[in-house]
Order: sequence, then C-alpha cells, then structure tokens
Amino acid sequence: MRIPLLLFFISVLPNEQTFAQLNTPKYANEFLAIGVGARAAGLANAQVAIVNDVTSGYWNPAGLLGQTNDYNGILQRAEYFSGIAKYDYGAFSMRLDSVSALSFSLIRFAIDDIPDTRFLYDANGALNYDNIRFFSAADYGFIASYARKLPVLGGLRVGGSFKVIHRKAGQFASGWGFGLDVGAQYEINKWKLGAIFRDVTGTFTAWTINSDSLTATYVKTGNVIPSTTLEVALPRLVLGVGRQFNFKKFGILPTFDLSITFDGKRNTLIKSSFASIDPTLGLEISYANIAFVRVGIKNYQELKNFDGSTYAVAEPTFGLGFKYKALALDYALTSVGVQTESLYTHVFSLMINLDKKDE
Repeated sequence: MRIPLLLFFISVLPNEQTFAQLNTPKYANEFLAIGVGARAAGLANAQVAIVNDVTSGYWNPAGLLGQTNDYNGILQRAEYFSGIAKYDYGAFSMRLDSVSALSFSLIRFAIDDIPDTRFLYDANGALNYDNIRFFSAADYGFIASYARKLPVLGGLRVGGSFKVIHRKAGQFASGWGFGLDVGAQYEINKWKLGAIFRDVTGTFTAWTINSDSLTATYVKTGNVIPSTTLEVALPRLVLGVGRQFNFKKFGILPTFDLSITFDGKRNTLIKSSFASIDPTLGLEISYANIAFVRVGIKNYQELKNFDGSTYAVAEPTFGLGFKYKALALDYALTSVGVQTESLYTHVFSLMINLDKKDE
C-alpha cells in the first residue's frame, strides 16, 4: 500500500517543465511571507525549530505538538506604511491526544477605502466628486494544519498545512488558490532542529479579471486587457536550529533559520541561479518565564549607490513579552534603525492558553 501512495504523490508533484509553462513570479502571494505572531516578529521570524504554540500552523505545523495546553488561541494586529495596509491574524489550536494536534488559522492583508476615480468626470466633462467610489484590495489566507508524533528516531514530529488563498481587488479581479506545506521538528541533546518545505507542490492561484470594468481605462492608456491567468508560488525550504539555556531564573534562547528559495537569484547573503539563501537570527532573554526581551536580524541585502558601488543593509527587530497565567501579550518593533528606508511597524499579539479543567 505504501508504494502506490508514494508513486501517486510523486506523480502529482509539478516538475520543472510544468512550472515553466506557468506564471511563476518570485514574489507570488507575498502576504503569506510576512509572518505571524509578535514573538516571531521580535525574533526576526526565526521560528522553524523553536515554535511550539498555535502559530505553528503558519511557521511549522510540527510545532503544534509542543504546546503544553489543551487549547491555544491568538489574535494579532499590525499596520504597515503609516496605517495604509492592515494585517490581521487569528488562529486556534487544540491537542487531539498525546501524539496529535490540529489548528486553524486566518490571515487578512488589505488596503481599504481605495478611491475609484474612473467616473470622476461626468458625461459633460464636469468634475463630480460624488462619483468617486471606494474599494478594497484584500488578500486572505486560510490554513488548516495537523501534526503527529511518529514512533521513530525517539519521537520525530511531523506536520502538514493545507492553505486556501483568496485575493480580491475590488470588482476588478479576484483569485483563488491552494497550496501545501510540510514540516518536521526533532530534538537531540537539547538542540531543537526544524525544517519546513513551503509550497511543496507549488501554490497555485487562478486569477479572473473583470475586463468589462477595465476596458475603457485600458483603451485610453493603450494597455493590453488581461484575462484569466494562473500564478504559481514556487517551493521554499526553511531550515532552523535553536536551544534553550537556563541560568537559575533567567533563560536564553538563540535561534537561527536559513530560508532557501529556488526561483532564481535573489538579493540575499548567498545567491546563485539555482538557489538563494537568506539567514535570520534571533535571541530571546527571559526571566522566570514571565518577562521576555527579544532581538533579531534579518533581510540582508546589498544596495547600490549612485556611483555603482554597493553597501550592505539588514533589518534589526526588537520585541517584548509578558506572560501571566493563561494570557501572553507580545509586542514587536520591526524596520528599526537607519539600515532601512521603510517606516517602523508595531506588531501586537495576544495569546490565550486553556486546559479542559478550566472550562
């Protein structure tokens, strides 16, 4: 039975020739690459090996087995570009038994109240602001995750996440897509190891363009009217390692991730035509498992000066956390310092942990 299942799985994996026939941009579905949870944001998103709560449904589904409570829930709010873009996230997870867990996550990234000025001028050529309408450009991601501990290698934890994507730009265009992530975690001599293969089969998004609402504008501007298109996000492999060190009431947790992409050369620390590698590093210092301070570094790039020379930049992150009984409040500040031209982003998340006896 295992051999036919394996052959079936291999047969449905898109090969290089299949991807070549589709639209495979480097930055497809980038709203799913922002990350979730203020704790993760403070650690520069270096989470694959150490994540052990409800956010595992996003970072590494195998980490769901690390949660110590029966139920786990989280809500997050963040705004980007001076509040123009809104990023909301919510998730719920539960332990099914001692060897399995389940979670559901929802992500929304949107720019609301965009003015539609196509009819700003009426039929007589007069300016009429009452004709302005507003619409939203919104991306939605729904993730269902399952994790299970296997009776091999002393308790290897594996998990998978099925993603459903809906993207909408007002009445002008909409897209539906789906994808699959698979991950694993393993602990050896107190070292935590993790790996996740995002979009392992390619995450497909089928777009439908409402050309009737765009024809007049496209004719005026001389652009080609688009039609239905299929967009694919190519696979990404993320490897991670971390370890908790305890000194009386203090704890130190360093964590390190390597994100490996296979969609051509990117502006990362290590890059080639075959793969690009982007490292991230985080450090969490805790006191009595109540108060937490976090720092991290990510997004290394080389930028060009006007004279053609290059200089290196990276994005520092900073975070704070406080845990009291069943509640955990986390805060992160990203896009920090003079290394980046983007605006600061404040990320807040609130997590609740419950057990059946608390019901």
